Amino acid sequence: MNRHSALYVGRVRHSRFRPRPHALAYRVFWMLLDLDEIDALAKQSHLFSRNRFNLYAFRDADYGDRSGRPLKEQVAEALATAGIDWDEGAVRLLTMPRILGYAFNPISTYFCYGRDGALRATVYEVHNTFGEIHSYVAPVGAQARPVRQEAEKRFHVSPFMSLAMRYAFRVEPPGERVSIVIDGHDAEGRLIAASLSGERRTLDDGALLRLLASHPLLTLKVTAAIHWHALRLLAKRVRWWTHPAPPEHRFSTGRAATPHPKGSTQP
Repeated sequence: MNRHSALYVGRVRHSRFRPRPHALAYRVFWMLLDLDEIDALAKQSHLFSRNRFNLYAFRDADYGDRSGRPLKEQVAEALATAGIDWDEGAVRLLTMPRILGYAFNPISTYFCYGRDGALRATVYEVHNTFGEIHSYVAPVGAQARPVRQEAEKRFHVSPFMSLAMRYAFRVEPPGERVSIVIDGHDAEGRLIAASLSGERRTLDDGALLRLLASHPLLTLKVTAAIHWHALRLLAKRVRWWTHPAPPEHRFSTGRAATPHPKGSTQP
């Protein structure tokens, strides 16, 4: 069977430019999971399971409204809420799996395709360390690659940044490689630049075993890195913002953006 699901191995980078420069980078891998292929993948793997413990696992209730409802159904609701024309083609989720039962994804991205294979929209599902989830839903539009989108920040992610920001996304959809660059702008200009990029690998048990050796306890390390860098920002006396109430709605609507965002960086 010619599957669309795959592994992507690469790096995450994050740079802050004001008021104190700060940067981090670490090796990461993601699974790209076609939501219609997950059960077949789990049946053919000894190391990957759906909704039960394994070395690697996908748990539906980690995403969306956490009810365990079918995620494709929830994505359809998000696209309809945003008024995006989608004819129920494939939905492929770029995310880190549970590893030995533990998962934390700062961002997971749903790539939503039409039946003709064209990318119609993306849904950026953001998790913070306070246990909250919010999604930014944006159309792709008729534009050349990379995909460019914008959204107003509605969700508290870091106590070192306010909500008064705008995100600019630049995306190379999954192919032989994948790339997502997010620039965060406030009233003074570009404040942060975050990116993820990875190269495609076949998703099979052999590759998963090799990743266990090269990226041990990845999801736990991601959480540890977030808290370590928070301590470093505190030491640099970067302003601490009070945690606001979460958004009333689970989805915020973004927009396609054709102009090149000023001050963007390459991953």
